[in-house]
Amino acid sequence: MDLSNSSSPARAGLRIDGARLWQRLMAMARIGATPRGGVCRLALTDLDRQGRELFMQWARELGCTLRTDAIGNLFARRAGSDDSLPAVATGSHLDTQPTGGKFDGNYGVLAGLEVLATLAGAGVRTRAPLEVCVWTNEEGSRFVPVMMGSGVYAGAFSLEHALAAQDAQGTTVRQALAAIGQAGGPPSGVADGAPRFGAYFEAHIEQGPVLEDAGITIGAVTGALGQRWYDVTVTGMEAHAGPTPMALRRDALLPATVLMQRVNAIALAEQPHGRGTVGSVTVHPNSRNVIPGRVKFTVDFRHGDEAGLARMEAALHAAVAGLAAPGIDIQVEQVVHFPPQPFDAELVALVRHAAAQVGLPHLDVVSGAGHDAVYVARTAPAAMIFIPCKDGISHNEIEDALPEHITAGADVLLQAMLARAGVAEGAAV
Repeated sequence: MDLSNSSSPARAGLRIDGARLWQRLMAMARIGATPRGGVCRLALTDLDRQGRELFMQWARELGCTLRTDAIGNLFARRAGSDDSLPAVATGSHLDTQPTGGKFDGNYGVLAGLEVLATLAGAGVRTRAPLEVCVWTNEEGSRFVPVMMGSGVYAGAFSLEHALAAQDAQGTTVRQALAAIGQAGGPPSGVADGAPRFGAYFEAHIEQGPVLEDAGITIGAVTGALGQRWYDVTVTGMEAHAGPTPMALRRDALLPATVLMQRVNAIALAEQPHGRGTVGSVTVHPNSRNVIPGRVKFTVDFRHGDEAGLARMEAALHAAVAGLAAPGIDIQVEQVVHFPPQPFDAELVALVRHAAAQVGLPHLDVVSGAGHDAVYVARTAPAAMIFIPCKDGISHNEIEDALPEHITAGADVLLQAMLARAGVAEGAAV
């Protein structure tokens, strides 16, 4: 890793405009603003179009060129002194949860834009070109799969699979892209000839409480937890709650609740990075005086390495086997598998170095959530920068972050991107 550029005169003391970044975040938050202070800007809706158009307006004002690919991923490019070099990129997403906040995704996009604005204002040109990415449908609240745009880009699934996905009203991604004028052309992914990045950084609120609890502003993200999701169905026999003696019941809820508690115990045995969650439960027939005949619930396991995920899965199946009983059937179906994704060691080191440059301590952290950087890391060196969010809360209208943390994370992003892209000394914008 070459940090020789880190003391370049062009970089000395260079800082982003925190007030401008905050103003842009608040302007974006007004598009889809909710009465409780959050944001509802679902992917590929007219509100998403408005958010994208505002971003494009700001990018054009900075002299960026824009392109949109076939899945609607949007790229704003600032030329370098050597445009034959692969771009150093950053970004995130502009779509939100139905009851989302102002910062999840939006911060990463607008922090990247602020990096470009800072360089333009200072008359600094990088050797490699810089790009800011807006990835389509990261949240997955309207269309599945989640992280759709970056997934297509990385070849995790096909463009046609993504375009055919439907929302609850039967509208396809293909139709939604056309309706808001965001159906771009190929290339859509690296397999189809889309340019690979020389490096990719993503700034994001942590979405957890670790940084806030430690009193540290910058998280150098070393990787993302792997995930395995399961649908579990426990089948017994519904019967009248009064006439059926306890010893003769085939109550599906009893073994289901034991298994749910076992999920928690499995995760506790895999600390510090094991996670186990039962997030959705459906009881049939869900009547006060009927013994439950069928229970369906979800299991979400996360871990920092694949061996840990395998241990957790094995423990789940062992728990199922231990609950075998006459008249009770338990089926476990795996529905999602994201392997753990380590981030590039050199880029993580650049994030640490950049934090030191701006005078801030850092903490190495692991992302427990999925991000577009997880897919991009399959195609190029990638790393993430976390900042604290209030009480670790996100995907919620009360999601919040401090302006000074917003500024600090963008300053670290600026220094890390410059270190990787290089500075063309004396080159005018």
